[in-house]
Amino acid sequence: MSGLLDLINSPVGKQLVSGVAGQTGQPENKTAEVLSMAMPLLMGAMKKNASTPGGAQGLMDALSSKHDGGILDDLGGLFGGGVDQHVMDDGAGILGHVLGSKQPQVENALSNKSGIDAGAISQILKIAAPILLGYLGKQTRQQNVSSPEGLNGLLGGLMGGNKTAAKQQSLIETFLDSDGDGSVIDDLAGMVLNGGGRKKSGLGGVLGGLFGK
Repeated sequence: MSGLLDLINSPVGKQLVSGVAGQTGQPENKTAEVLSMAMPLLMGAMKKNASTPGGAQGLMDALSSKHDGGILDDLGGLFGGGVDQHVMDDGAGILGHVLGSKQPQVENALSNKSGIDAGAISQILKIAAPILLGYLGKQTRQQNVSSPEGLNGLLGGLMGGNKTAAKQQSLIETFLDSDGDGSVIDDLAGMVLNGGGRKKSGLGGVLGGLFGK
């Protein structure tokens, strides 16, 4: 399956980890750990938003204009002199839209799981969000996605397809809808990173392989 796997397991993915770590002053292994949990969580939140016609159309509009994938064409330039403030502001806007009032909860939960303070988590997410949207924009063009239904299908496929995506989505929605302490991130990370000796496949296998889990 192509998709988020290809991004994470590619030179671009490694450049993303290295660049985000350099920008935030965090170790690469810790940055990779956060991204391995945050990327599917953000994608799941986008998929949840896109489950309504208005949300899907809004995402389609963003992907066909500002977030068309151009950001991926020069990650070296993006990280070379420090991430531009307008990229950070864009990321903050995306996070506010897809996570809403749950953003602090998401940041605190990722902080608890990774040991990185919530302020640095916020910075990591602000950089990751525009890159993830840019990746989705590139995918919609490559796969000729032009409808909300097609977009939902694309998001599901990128999350592992069928049962894997459904299970991840259920965990993500439980987390986003709850006021808990983020314990569901343990389950999500376990699924994504495929701990416990299960066959590494789908998103988890590639993330686990790249990030040395």
